[in-house]
Order: sequence, then structure tokens, then C-alpha cells
Amino acid sequence: MSEADAFYAAITPDTLTRDEANVMRQALAGMLWSKQYFYYDLAEWLREHGDKPEDGVRANVRNKDWFHLYNADVISMPDKWEYPWYAVWDLAFHTVPLSLVDVDFAKDQLQLFLGHHYLHPNGQMPAYEWNFSDVNPPVHPWAVWTVYSYDKQLRGRGDLAFLKFCFEKLSLNFTWWVNRKDVDGNNVFAGGFLGLDNIGVFDRSSTLPTGGNLEQSDGTAWMAFFASVMLQIAVELAMEDDAHYEAMALKYFEHFLWIASAMDNPSHTGIKLWDHYDGIYYDVLRFPDGNGVPLKVRSLVGLLPLAATTVLPANLRERLPRFFDEAQWFLERHPHTAAVLTVPLNVGAGGSRILSLVNPDKLRRILGYMLDETEFLSPYGIRSLSRYHADHPYVFSAGGQEYAVRYVPGDSDTGMFGGNSNWRGPIWMPMQLMLIRALVNQYAHLGNDFTVERLSARAVS
Repeated sequence: MSEADAFYAAITPDTLTRDEANVMRQALAGMLWSKQYFYYDLAEWLREHGDKPEDGVRANVRNKDWFHLYNADVISMPDKWEYPWYAVWDLAFHTVPLSLVDVDFAKDQLQLFLGHHYLHPNGQMPAYEWNFSDVNPPVHPWAVWTVYSYDKQLRGRGDLAFLKFCFEKLSLNFTWWVNRKDVDGNNVFAGGFLGLDNIGVFDRSSTLPTGGNLEQSDGTAWMAFFASVMLQIAVELAMEDDAHYEAMALKYFEHFLWIASAMDNPSHTGIKLWDHYDGIYYDVLRFPDGNGVPLKVRSLVGLLPLAATTVLPANLRERLPRFFDEAQWFLERHPHTAAVLTVPLNVGAGGSRILSLVNPDKLRRILGYMLDETEFLSPYGIRSLSRYHADHPYVFSAGGQEYAVRYVPGDSDTGMFGGNSNWRGPIWMPMQLMLIRALVNQYAHLGNDFTVERLSARAVS
């Protein structure tokens, strides 16, 4: 069973009680109610605010680099009463449940934001209305793949035209990420807040008080996730339609391996995002002189690499021998890239093949934190910040000022982002889905023989 099949099987009427089915219907009704016509002619709006590039006059107003954008469409909003502005990564999550009741609308929404009225000429997707240039996590390809898979299951054949269109446009977006968010060209990414708002030590969309740059564990993991889903789509297209996509599958396979190697490469010197001693991922603050320090905050940043886990068809070798042979050649030529992850050349439980940023050893160590009730595991899901930081705040000093991160499960106690957002403890629904997907994929490959010891409180590292 594929990951998409597993997701949809879990929420079909046959698996739900009457009360659960009623809640599901109410939730879907809310999704349908939140459709809204959204009109925004940005060129006209910019002219009204004094920005006239045709006359050589540029005003210092927001979104001035998005003059091409023209919105006049019905769009799924987070909440058309309280939050009537689209956000591209919210929308990606919307399309998955929406596909249960209107799969064509879900597909249209995904295509809409990849069309020329929305997608920037440089390949960036618009983040949200008040700052299109901000950076949202690249979950769009996952939504495309999930909705495509459900549509294929529903109708007995996949909509290859939809998948091809999205794949080509997402390839432009992937290139934008590589060119704009990999500061040093070393496959380590820094993309701003990436949906995690004030979870970190600093406002990650602003200039760092120390200078230099932040090498983000979550930003880099999101790019590995992006590459793995693009590989999954390319494999599907190559098997169903065109051998051209076999070469594209290899491209994303190699991207994934370079990113994984950059996160934890024992053959290189310097600080890596994976902390071998602690057994979790951290952001690394890189100073202007090239030196760096890990920011040892135990948060979703350290768990997110689990999401970069993708199951590939068991018959991959038979259906795509060229891809398989080229991938094997690449691994033989660059063996260090595979030393720290699981690659799809070996068959696992049930004949499955998996591409994962974490190998079984890393998986056990990360789950040791994630399934520890004194750390991340709560009665209601995985916390965004370890409860360990309630008694042990992380404090970083720079320029005579202290920057602290402590476990705050309720309202925000910091003015960061206006003081109205807080991921320093609460449970964040989208990340629960990403983590569950990762565990389902790992189980498909590792089977029942893989076990994890439940741990209690840990010592400070």
C-alpha cells in the first residue's frame, strides 16, 4: 500500500465511527465554506502606491518585485472570515482533504499557483499576500503527488497531464531554491522562517545579530523532502509515459544524496547539522569568519529530517533499469553520500524500496526523543519544542544581549512576529501529518522487526 493509499484508507467511511464521520463531514463543510473569490491586480496596486517601473520610479512598498502577479480566482482560504488571504503552503494541505469531496477542484488549486499568473518568472511561488517573497516550506510537490495518487485510485488511471504540468513547474521552483537559498553552494539551505515562525533563537527572516548566516536543519530537510517527492513523481512519469523522466529521476536522486551528505558527512571537517553525540539535528550559526556553533534547541527543527522519507516501487529495477544502473554507478563513485542514509537499491520488508534521510540508527536515536513524554510526546501529539526546555531554557548571548528559547505551550511570551504566534511548545497539526507519513513509510520498509526503546528523561548534553 502506498503512502497516499494508507492516508486515504484511514479516513474512509468504513474506518470511522458515526461520531467520527460526523466530525469529518463538518470539517469538510468548513473547507468548502472557506472558498473565496480573491482579486488582486498587483501591477495596478503598485501604481496606486507610487510604484511606476515603466517611468523608472520604484516605491519602497511591499511586493514590488511581484508586478506580474494577477489574481482573479476562487481560492481555498485558511478561513475566509478571520484569515481571508491565501497562503501557498496552507493551500497545499487544504487540497488533500478537499480531494475527498472535489478532486478536480483540488487539482485546479494546485495547478493555479504554478501557473504564470502566480509563479514568479524566477520560479518562486508566492508565499502569502502581505509578503509574497517570504519562504514557505515546499510541500506543494507532496500535495500534487498525494492528490494525483488519490485521483488515480478513484478513477483507475492517473491524470498524467496534470502530473506533467505540475512537475515541470515545480522543477522551476526547485531551481529557484537551489540558486537563491543555498548561500555557499554546499547543499545546506537557509530559507527564512519556513513556517516555523518563532521556534528558533532568532527571527530567521531578519538579519542575524552576529552577522553571517544560519544553516537551517529544517530548511535543508525540506529541500531533501522536495527532492525525494520530485524523484517519486519522475519515477511515476517514467514508468507510465516517457523515458525522458528517467533522467529527471536520476537528477533528483543525486540532489537528495548531496543534501544528505552535506547534513552529515563524516569525511568532511566542520560542524554538521547532525549532532552525533546528542543524536538529533540542530541549526548551525555560521559566523562571518567561517566558524560556526550549533544552536542546541531541541525542536521540530531536529525532527523534520524524518519527513524526507519516500517509498519507491518494488519493481524499480525491472521498470527503470537505466535509472537503477546510473544510481548504482553514482553511489560507487561517491560512496560517502550514502554512508549516512538509506537508499532504494536494497529491497526491504514486503519488497519495498525506500529513500530516507535517516538510516535505522539515526531513526532510533531521533525517535528516542520524539517518543519520550518528557521531551516531545504529549497525550495529543508531538510538541513543537521539547518540554525539556521548560526547566532548561536555551540561552545564546550576542552583542551584550541574551536570546532565549524556553518551552511555552500557551500564548507567546515574546514580541517576535508581533507576539501573536507561538511554536515554542504547542502541537502543530501539519507537522503531525508529516511525521506520521514518515513513520508509515519507514514501517513499510523496515517491517515489524524494527523496534525502539521507550526512554525517560535525558541528561543535558
